[in-house]
Amino acid sequence: MVTRIRSRNATFQYWQTLLTNRTKRNRAGELIVQGVRPTDLALTAGTPIRSVLIAADGPRSGWARNVADRARAAGAREYLLEPDLLAELGEQEDRTPELLITVAIPPDDPGRIPVAPDLLAVALDRPASPGNIGSIIRSADAFGAHGVLITGHGADPYDPRAVRASTGSVFTVPSVRLAGPAEAMDWVDSMRHGGIPVQVVGTDETGTDSVDRIDLTRPTLIVTGTERTGMSAGWREACDVIARIPIGGHASSLNAANSTSIVLYEAVRQRG
Repeated sequence: MVTRIRSRNATFQYWQTLLTNRTKRNRAGELIVQGVRPTDLALTAGTPIRSVLIAADGPRSGWARNVADRARAAGAREYLLEPDLLAELGEQEDRTPELLITVAIPPDDPGRIPVAPDLLAVALDRPASPGNIGSIIRSADAFGAHGVLITGHGADPYDPRAVRASTGSVFTVPSVRLAGPAEAMDWVDSMRHGGIPVQVVGTDETGTDSVDRIDLTRPTLIVTGTERTGMSAGWREACDVIARIPIGGHASSLNAANSTSIVLYEAVRQRG
């Protein structure tokens, strides 16, 4: 069954809340996916599709027809929207998307992150910027990290700005929200008890060891704190070592996304 949406009715307003209201988005367990690459990666990852929103008028590309066919095959609800309504949900000033999809938000279960003897994962401590979260998840994907933990009260990895900054990697890299470092360390300890000696490497401009002097070939969880205050006391206590990135020039520090990417690159470099 296809539903035509011609106005900003209750259904349209519900979609707007998925974009703008974190609490309602998480309560619904659903988000809107914008853009070609994020849509493709959501489909590649097998993320459950709940609905497909298609422009009511105009020709459709082969890509749009394929996505719509896959959504229908998965039992997704289908909606035809007026172009101006679809453009509003697409949040792009210069163009109207051919279609959007809504998908289920994955569960916040650390068990989604593979337990591997060469573990490489990232923990973000109270991240403030959705863009930084998305950029870090994108870097984690690029450098082959197994997963990302988002701990404490911070920005939402399923905020549209985070999803766009990740270019869809949020669907391919398990990204798990936890209450704080204690819950994350329960996950670390479970791996240690299982014979995987995970080291916790914090990052800070006053770290005791230069990052290139730390053995990152070991199973490693990299911890990045907030740009304003750094890591919380709980995370500092959990760290086995705190790394610093040698920098010059007039900048006193790097932002969270850049510093995390550098440490991930160094880990991959050491691992050959």
